[in-house]
Amino acid sequence: MSHSTFAYPYFGVFALFIGTFVAFGLTLYLQRLISTKIASKSREKLKLSQYECGVIANKQQNKISSRYYVMALLFILFDVEIIFMFPWAVDFKILGMFGFVEMILFIFLLSIGFIYAWKKGAFLWQSIK
Repeated sequence: MSHSTFAYPYFGVFALFIGTFVAFGLTLYLQRLISTKIASKSREKLKLSQYECGVIANKQQNKISSRYYVMALLFILFDVEIIFMFPWAVDFKILGMFGFVEMILFIFLLSIGFIYAWKKGAFLWQSIK
């Protein structure tokens, strides 16, 4: 049997892969060439500024407390853990005593995490000073 394209079954995939990279490179090159020819060379401050309706936006300090992020992470953490309880509740009879003990252990570990976060003051909402 001679060496034909059937001897290399993935030759077509390789050719398409190379063709895709070549087409992407040519498209990128043509896009840059055309955009530099067509683009306006005006460097006015008004044209370079962003367009916003209303008052001109001023930069301000970021005064968002990290407690927002901690609260969001705790919400997601406990929410996902509660979602894990639904399949257990559906298959409660099938899982039997093993599933019951496993869920008690899960709730115990969840409670330890909840108490730890509570003792650390993660649930207290204090004003930003």
